[in-house]
Amino acid sequence: MSKFLSEEWVNEVTTALSEHQGFKNAIGDADLGIQFSTDDAPDGGVDYYLSAGEGNATMALGTLDGADVTVKQSYDTAVAISKGELNTQTAFMTGKLKVSGNLAKLMMHQAAIMQWGVAVGELDVEY
Repeated sequence: MSKFLSEEWVNEVTTALSEHQGFKNAIGDADLGIQFSTDDAPDGGVDYYLSAGEGNATMALGTLDGADVTVKQSYDTAVAISKGELNTQTAFMTGKLKVSGNLAKLMMHQAAIMQWGVAVGELDVEY
């Protein structure tokens, strides 16, 4: 079991994405970088990102230079999305996610975002 937003968690997410055929098919050869900024986590704010390119995707802690999109969220919103209790579209439409950057590029890869949730849905995570 990995702690949400920890180094172990991002490594498990990366592995899950690389092994999930649905995500791999949906992301294809996309070049996409999504920066996440999560406020008020138990250990303070956490920045992490998803970087996809050349058929591979990596989740890591830290800041991604040149990210296409930046997503700001509270810890509670991040947990609800991770648990599958809140989908990203609803979170965005209700103002729980603040998204900036190239929204058109993000929307082009909506299928990959949906498959991402499926790919990591079975991870054993401590919140």
